[in-house]
Amino acid sequence: MEVKGKVYEVSATQQVTESLKKRELILEYIENPQYPEYLKFEAIQDRCNLLDNVKVGDDIEVFFNLRGRPWTDKTGKKTYFNSLQLWKINALGGAGGSSAPEYAAPADISSAPDDDDLPF
Repeated sequence: MEVKGKVYEVSATQQVTESLKKRELILEYIENPQYPEYLKFEAIQDRCNLLDNVKVGDDIEVFFNLRGRPWTDKTGKKTYFNSLQLWKINALGGAGGSSAPEYAAPADISSAPDDDDLPF
């Protein structure tokens, strides 16, 4: 999955356990300008380095996996958690940049020979 937005916050790397480190990215996602959304993404282990060159205010595209898991507390009540684990970031063309994808120029077929022998 992917989403485009503006970097709102980037956390420092946290050493959660001896073998697990993570870093968080908050992305301002504006589908409706009147009500912007703030999405929290996690970078785990070696993907923490993806956030080294990301700065607040950058326009980026984040590629992520949606993860979910259950957790049962001491009383037996089951709760579900979701997380957005990022795995790739693309910088977009800056604050005023175009988010439209780039395509190859169209081929000029008007100069193609008329002697093709296609059956259709």
